[in-house]
Amino acid sequence: MKNERDWCSLLLKAKVRGIYSTALTKVLLDNGFEIVWPSMAIKERFKLKESMDAPDLIIKDKGNLQGAKVLGTGEAVDQFRLILHKNFDDVIIRKWLVTVNGVYKGVIRGGNAKVALVDIGLALGRILREELRGVDESKPILVQVERKKLGSKHPILTTKVKMVGKYALLIPIQKIGVSLKIRDAKKRFELYDLGKQLALQNLGIIWRSAAVAQPINVLKDEVENLIKLRDEIMMKAERAEAPSLIWDGFYYMSVEFPSLSKKRLDEIRAPIVPTLENHHYYKACGGNISSTLDMAEKLLEKGESKEVVERLFHQMIEGQFPMEGSIISIEHVKLSGRVIKLGEAIVKELKGDEISFQRVFKKAGTYDCLKTKKEPGDLAISEVKLGEWYLKTKYFSQCGQFKGAYININTPIELYPHKLHYVDLEVDICILPDGTVKVVDEAKLERALKNQVISEKLAQIVKEKVREVVKDVLKVASSPSKSMNLRSQ
Repeated sequence: MKNERDWCSLLLKAKVRGIYSTALTKVLLDNGFEIVWPSMAIKERFKLKESMDAPDLIIKDKGNLQGAKVLGTGEAVDQFRLILHKNFDDVIIRKWLVTVNGVYKGVIRGGNAKVALVDIGLALGRILREELRGVDESKPILVQVERKKLGSKHPILTTKVKMVGKYALLIPIQKIGVSLKIRDAKKRFELYDLGKQLALQNLGIIWRSAAVAQPINVLKDEVENLIKLRDEIMMKAERAEAPSLIWDGFYYMSVEFPSLSKKRLDEIRAPIVPTLENHHYYKACGGNISSTLDMAEKLLEKGESKEVVERLFHQMIEGQFPMEGSIISIEHVKLSGRVIKLGEAIVKELKGDEISFQRVFKKAGTYDCLKTKKEPGDLAISEVKLGEWYLKTKYFSQCGQFKGAYININTPIELYPHKLHYVDLEVDICILPDGTVKVVDEAKLERALKNQVISEKLAQIVKEKVREVVKDVLKVASSPSKSMNLRSQ
């Protein structure tokens, strides 16, 4: 594996967009990346020259604004992951097992009338049955991972394999196209005419936005290379076993920025442009709060007092956050990225950073590891402190009988206008009705570390927090009438 100095010598190029763009641009520049296709604001803030080169790395906001979607070459994605783990204590990184536009030789493993399941080795992909008309499903098929539902457990596949270059796409139908981002009419005509000259029978060319800045000879060379690559892939596929990877595509990873990472991003952004405290947290709130923040920081840029602007900002957004009596949802995010909605809760008490809320269960079930049944009417009382690394919940029957407690270890808790948000760090501390204390799921934390979802530093933070919490629990619950044997499972 290359070390960090080797990576920097590659002059990797990155395109960055979204609410984290200023801070991430600074981080990337400091680590040897070149920024291409910069927005007007980024160009001005960093005094960058216009560059329309094809990026090795593309970074955009996640839909929920809690982090970024990252797509790029294997080298660029791995380098960015190293940088993030080095600079952000609680960052969560989920790297997809398959590659976008990667070509695989797969085996059909069933499905239903509309969708077939295809084993491609590292995942079981989904492909529409209509694409398989006339295909002998007992034999291996050549498929490509589509750029849809990135990060999903079952990637979307197609048999219509295209070759993806920096400046052009070679597609398996006779069609010539030009990216809509290329708006110069003369250039569009030139590219369209060039595509007609270069295209082969049953193959088409779509010119990508980066083609606009390239000379004709570079574009011709790329198309020729894509045609050769396609022939090589087809030959390799004939000889390969199934399931297997035939040609690597672009790597994808989902990056989550919990509370500490947002604060660190604030620190990086602040010396570059006027930044209110908790800037990225408020941007992640979206809607009116994000817009109000933009207006407030415009005032800072014009020289208004930071103290005055902050006071006005907080007055304007104050009514948009929960109060006592408010109903909120609990967003419990797993390290895998799966979001579990723990249901609606009513805020019973709100004192500064400390919140108490309650939930009443409507369905029967079991409280995992507590050895007690969950019954309709059971009450869950949770206590949290914003910014703290754990959430404690006590469970009671309808008549008030204690059924046990969970202390969930998680990233520092954040309160949003309609929800409480955190990432579950797998390890739980369970307090049984008889007072016995158990630490569970430590193996899951180690697995997340091994898979590079979390950093070594975050793993150590979690272990230390577990020790602290267990010590406090044993101290509080040291009554002789209770059995408080600590067991690790």
